[in-house]
Amino acid sequence: PFAFRVCDMLKQCLLMTTNSTTKGRFHNGKKINLSVVSKASCLLLLSNLYRNNNSNTVIANAFQPSYSSSTTATKAGTAYTPIRTNSASFHSPRSKLSFGMTATSTEVEDPYIWLEDVESDQSLAFAKDANAACLAQLGDPKDGETYGKVLKILESDDRIPFAGFYGVDEGGEMILFNFWKDSKNPKGIWRKTTLSSYQTPSPKWTTVVDIDELGKKDDTSWVFKGSGTLSRSLDCSAERPTPPNLVSRTLMKLSRGGADAIVVREFDLETNEFIPASQNGFEINAEAKTRIGWKSRNVVLVGTDIGENALTDSGYPRTVREWVRGTPLEEAPIVFEGEQTDVSVNSYISDQRMRPNGSLFEFRSRSPTFFTTIKYIRKIPRVEYLFAPDDPDRLKVEAEEGSIPEFVLLDVQEDANAFMFANFLMISLKSDWTVGGKTYTSGSLIAANNDEFLTRGKENVSYQVLFEPTDRIALGELSSTKSYLVLDVMDTVKSQLQFYKISSDGSAFEYVGGDLEAKIRSSSIQALDSTSSDEFWFTTSGYTQPTTLYMGNADLVKDQAASSSTSELPEPYVTKQIKSLPPQYNSDAVTVIQKQATSKDGTQIPYFLVLPKAAEDLPMDGSTPTLLYGYGGFEISLGPQYIPTQGLTWLERGGAYVEANIRGGGEFGPSWHQAALKSNRNKSYEDFIAVAEDLIASGICQPSTLGVRGGSNGGLLVGNMLTMRPDLFGAIHCAVPLLDMKRYHTLLAGASWMAEYGDPSTDDWEEFLNMYSPYHNLKPKANYPPILITTSTRDDRVHPGHARKMVQKMNDLGEGRWPVYYYENIEGGHGGAADPKQSAFMTSLAWNFLWNTLSKKSV
Repeated sequence: PFAFRVCDMLKQCLLMTTNSTTKGRFHNGKKINLSVVSKASCLLLLSNLYRNNNSNTVIANAFQPSYSSSTTATKAGTAYTPIRTNSASFHSPRSKLSFGMTATSTEVEDPYIWLEDVESDQSLAFAKDANAACLAQLGDPKDGETYGKVLKILESDDRIPFAGFYGVDEGGEMILFNFWKDSKNPKGIWRKTTLSSYQTPSPKWTTVVDIDELGKKDDTSWVFKGSGTLSRSLDCSAERPTPPNLVSRTLMKLSRGGADAIVVREFDLETNEFIPASQNGFEINAEAKTRIGWKSRNVVLVGTDIGENALTDSGYPRTVREWVRGTPLEEAPIVFEGEQTDVSVNSYISDQRMRPNGSLFEFRSRSPTFFTTIKYIRKIPRVEYLFAPDDPDRLKVEAEEGSIPEFVLLDVQEDANAFMFANFLMISLKSDWTVGGKTYTSGSLIAANNDEFLTRGKENVSYQVLFEPTDRIALGELSSTKSYLVLDVMDTVKSQLQFYKISSDGSAFEYVGGDLEAKIRSSSIQALDSTSSDEFWFTTSGYTQPTTLYMGNADLVKDQAASSSTSELPEPYVTKQIKSLPPQYNSDAVTVIQKQATSKDGTQIPYFLVLPKAAEDLPMDGSTPTLLYGYGGFEISLGPQYIPTQGLTWLERGGAYVEANIRGGGEFGPSWHQAALKSNRNKSYEDFIAVAEDLIASGICQPSTLGVRGGSNGGLLVGNMLTMRPDLFGAIHCAVPLLDMKRYHTLLAGASWMAEYGDPSTDDWEEFLNMYSPYHNLKPKANYPPILITTSTRDDRVHPGHARKMVQKMNDLGEGRWPVYYYENIEGGHGGAADPKQSAFMTSLAWNFLWNTLSKKSV
């Protein structure tokens, strides 16, 4: 049995212990938090293991005593703190043992598991000590000029206040809402104005909700996480038969400290007040990764942590309840549920009645993995079917027309994305699909008549192909107005917009034109009001091009042959410039070049090189501090964006910045992502190394002046650069990272990512996962470059234990030889910061560390 194998190991340990051996935690050569590991503790553990041979209790019973640095005697009445994961609840005594005696067999393999107890006294003391040591050695960012410059950018009134449409007031004015943070409102205000005022240099705003004041009132550090508005077309009831012109209700989502877990409060936009539960408002005060959306004015569809087995192993909703206003949430019937092992479930309404042949549709879905979804759909003949089951209007319609239709399985591939546009079922393919005697390639966008698809079956309908990829051309984002689908086509990571218009009878799509050529810029389109017009917001930016907001109209799109323009406006479909961010740093001499590196298997890997001056003026002697950034996961693409803090803290100083479009991302569609899944993860890392080596070979930098930076999955990327190629880099910033790939699936949302990385509880660990788990690949005799690891206590997506354990292990294993710095922000969630001051602090800390480290090593 496992327990007796542990006993044999402990016997060997006893031979090497003294009666009281002092062991310290090292941080860059300095011992901190001294504690005692005694022979007595091992003897007591050994005795308990022999005495208790029940596999479920032996380990827990073995660690009941509590120890401290002053005594090794057992204390009675020890308090235990639960360590929450998605698969188990471990318990650890409140002790100061540097190896954190933890009541789980995992302790044998992982002596730092105690740091997974997010808010235990021990873990928070570790973070506090590490933070102090970090600032003592790197300096407090607030004492330098970078912090002030970054904060000025983050709080500047020059920023574009992006806004969303909320209807038309009694005077015919369009009403826009915006969320805004500045020095006076660090947590932000939710505010509104009219479209006409918005287009002036200084709009007149009216504050609707002040998050800072709300936090003071509730004595909680609230972070605004968005709001779910009640669509005007669904805002009707017996008391309100005609939909209003303005959005009247929203479900406001608030997070404590910036975590993904939220509380929900209904807000009345007519009275500008929250509607408490005592007044039949939709209110959820228990923190959870809740999903909630409107079905009608008095009914919501909600998945949250209530009832038995309400969450999946990934920590997301497993059930959907239909909650009627004025009834207890606990009594709301479960209308849909998934499996415990699913990632999540979802349900929502899609209203297509504003488009030709469009109807109301209700979707339900369950996601067995992060990339697969089983979908169900039903067509709703009349809006009254969305009312509460006992609503008189619904009962009347059901008596006249029968019960609401049943759901049917949407027979498309599980890895395909599907949505409605008018009466078209739009299908975005992630793998090849052979149907009706024809194969549609992965990455294509196709459309089918939904009625025919559901009645005749997938084999007996025709499909219109709107987009088909090539090796270097992929579909990026999709947008829509009332009559148009807008495709952002990525041609070798450059943007080109294409417009398709639905015919007046709703029978087909027609390509009407778009951009003449792909450009090194990011482009996005957001409909002003997709229910009534084809006007849209058009936003562009580039590495050196400040973000600019325009107004556009899809009806102005011309065929490519006639779409040239002599106007100062960037495209023929743009009607006016609304706002533009002034230059935030001096980019006059900055040069942007797109290059390619050859990966280990011969694949060409594109990357963008942003130089502080013209290439011919740059010394090619390896002296330029160069920062390489990458992500390479979850089909997320990197591309040109205007990032003022990056320009200010890096390019203005004379550094070069690089973004690598490595496999695992979505730059070339699903196949680019799938090429680096699971056992092929090494491809992503080989690509990144190839770009680094290409930069060094060019003479721009050398290993001592080349730094890397990445966050989340990108943190795993740069963590692997640390352990795989420490010789290649001079400094590393690893933010909110995954690092322990043996336990990641047990921590918070980690189980949802097994389709990306693999399952450590299977042979995946031995076959490939162990090879890219930085936490397990640290080597005592290696020479590691300086590394700064940052995270947030309130990150409930990627567990802060990844970062904590890596730092503690490096400090102990290296005994202070390795320059390891760690900072844990108490707030911020997965974004790392909850307000502008925190963002400025974390940004300055990271960029200063990288610049100071790399610039000192310039030749």
